[in-house]
Amino acid sequence: MSADRTILIVGTFDTKDEELTYLAQVIRGQGGGVLTMDVSVLGDPSQPTDFSKQDVAQAGGHTIREAVDGGDENLAMQIMAKGAALLTARLHREGRIDGVIALGGTMGTDLALDVCSALPIGVPKYIVSTVSFSALIPPDRLPADVQMILWAGGLYGLNSVCKASLSQAAGAVLGAARAVERGDRRRPLIGMTSFGKTVLRYMVALKPALEARGFEVAVFHATGMGGRAFESLAAEGAFAAVMDFAPQEVGNHLMGSTISAGADRMTGAGRSGTPQIVSIGCYDLVDFVGWQEVPARLAGQEVHAHNRLLSSVMMTADQRREMARAICDKLAGASGPVVLLLPLQGGNEWDRPGGPLSDPEGLRGFLEEIRASCPANVQLVELDAHINDPAFAETALAVFDGWATGGHLRGT
Repeated sequence: MSADRTILIVGTFDTKDEELTYLAQVIRGQGGGVLTMDVSVLGDPSQPTDFSKQDVAQAGGHTIREAVDGGDENLAMQIMAKGAALLTARLHREGRIDGVIALGGTMGTDLALDVCSALPIGVPKYIVSTVSFSALIPPDRLPADVQMILWAGGLYGLNSVCKASLSQAAGAVLGAARAVERGDRRRPLIGMTSFGKTVLRYMVALKPALEARGFEVAVFHATGMGGRAFESLAAEGAFAAVMDFAPQEVGNHLMGSTISAGADRMTGAGRSGTPQIVSIGCYDLVDFVGWQEVPARLAGQEVHAHNRLLSSVMMTADQRREMARAICDKLAGASGPVVLLLPLQGGNEWDRPGGPLSDPEGLRGFLEEIRASCPANVQLVELDAHINDPAFAETALAVFDGWATGGHLRGT
């Protein structure tokens, strides 16, 4: 029986041969195909793999001898990580694999994160790791749609405990490869950032209006990983245009929160030349993990507990000015058209005049800094409205319709 989907198995076959072979057996037992990639440095597998450690090193422009002679295990694994990521991306482009599963402890996980990051969103990618869900893994290393499974009892050799983890992971990646619905790009895609309707509401009007114009709309929850997914797609040019109205992750990163989409947030669309309409949703708040202490830089500032997972800190006037400069700096590098919509009455439902987080002086300072720092490549459009008022959505649509009429949207 021919295999309907092929899964790439990545790991150090010199030390985890038995476990990786077990993964392959489970996948093949379910009718899937397997390709194996050895990312070892010193030892050799018991049986040849489809892609040897020599193949992996060579794919990254190095040799195994370089990795060994460097005398540094961290350097050696980075050589292998580079080669494994490039080789995996090539195999996917060539249509030879439908998903990937990688296995490891801290060393293998470090490499696996690079491998999975090399694949587009929508390609099933699973990491079975002894440090899954651990604070050892920073958010900005996580691919936007990676799945991780804790490799319980899997430090050394097979046993009934770790087989439960491995067999679930094998079934999960094969099932995902069979079930995944490939992106339908018959309708141009619009990427939008937001939060829930309690705080930001523009998407309620914009989504049906854009769909009526023949576009598909994907709204990304801007709580770290959502922004990473948004940036990943924006950077590869997947969007006809973006409506990046919730840049709070920029402030989170700036103020040291771990709820971050990384240093590249708000740059992907600019690098790919994708038209951007941007705004200031929740510009004045810094989110942080609710069960951790308030970061030192934010100590003493007003805190709003959103739930047990997430709390928000109100920025000071100086921090808001810093946020304004950061937004403008990021937009300055854009190679496509950019319109910055500046609602003068506020950027989230709670900061309306008389609202619980209203701070007219803080808002005024932020607006002044935006005006002073706005780069020449950005069209600044001020409107005497709140971001949740109908006028805001209407203005965004007017800008978008002008781009559509003028043929400025990407890929249309």
